[in-house]
Amino acid sequence: MTDPTRPTAALPPDATPPTFAGPVAAAWALVRTGRIRLAVEELHALQRAESAATLTSPQLALAMLLQVELDLAAGEVAAATGHLGPLTALTGEVEALAAELASGEAAAAYGDHADARDHFLAAGAMPGAEEVLVRPWWVGAVPALVRTGRRREGAELAREHVARAEESRDPFTLAHGLRALATADTCRDPLGMLRRARQLAGVSGSRRLAVQLDSDIAALTILSPGTPGPEIVPMLREAESYAGEEGLWPLHARVVALLARVGEAARPLAGRTLDVLTPAEQRVVRLAASGLTNRQVAAELGVSIKGVEWHLSRVYRKLGIPSREALVTLLGPQLPDAD
Repeated sequence: MTDPTRPTAALPPDATPPTFAGPVAAAWALVRTGRIRLAVEELHALQRAESAATLTSPQLALAMLLQVELDLAAGEVAAATGHLGPLTALTGEVEALAAELASGEAAAAYGDHADARDHFLAAGAMPGAEEVLVRPWWVGAVPALVRTGRRREGAELAREHVARAEESRDPFTLAHGLRALATADTCRDPLGMLRRARQLAGVSGSRRLAVQLDSDIAALTILSPGTPGPEIVPMLREAESYAGEEGLWPLHARVVALLARVGEAARPLAGRTLDVLTPAEQRVVRLAASGLTNRQVAAELGVSIKGVEWHLSRVYRKLGIPSREALVTLLGPQLPDAD
């Protein structure tokens, strides 16, 4: 196999997989390039009754798989899990593959790495598994193998598919492969592999993957001996801005935590930050962030204190923050008025 840390020439972005031809293609392309909010809008339009009725069973399965991906990216694990029942009820090769991939992603989000591993490996044994839907199946399998004590097997799987990706000259798949290999084979210059993967993500036009790799590079650099270089903070600030703009709250929380490690505070993100919240959650947030206690918020809205606490706990989980103080910092002093 070629050295995975070596520089690479510019590689052509890959085309839309044949499976995604048709109505789902636009949403797939938006997810691939990292325009997540637009992808959400496109999927919502596809899933309206009049549109959903025109989708074939494979197209419906792919739309559900993309919806699971977007829900998990936004931190909406329960919503993502809610799609699994309807998805697994569909029959067909594409449908079964999509169901295994979605189930693996949801299990990983819940921290059930053994279940995630089994779903991803099952996906890899299915017909059509080599076709990249959202990500290659083995991209999920490798970290799941590592986290369940099967690091050597995970590293072998990553090396095998990195070699194939090198031959295919697909920058998106190769970037994912190098990221997985950096996780599984920490003896082979993981930082060098991540940097090459970041270059490839840029070539492929996938901004979300590029930002994820920036956060990986920053984390590994911060944890390494010595003082992080001056490029770390600007890299993280760009990632922070992108994650907030696109509503990727788990990623945003990770970036904010990394900024804190280098002595930098999160920047306020009022405005579109609230888009991910329900109207009821937004009402609670506005009052809580204005300085009212839970009891005062409950009295203002005519709800129970437990109801306020429940809404706030959901808000903290969605936004990836630990407390009311973090909420005020994140939203800033100027909150938009309620409609």
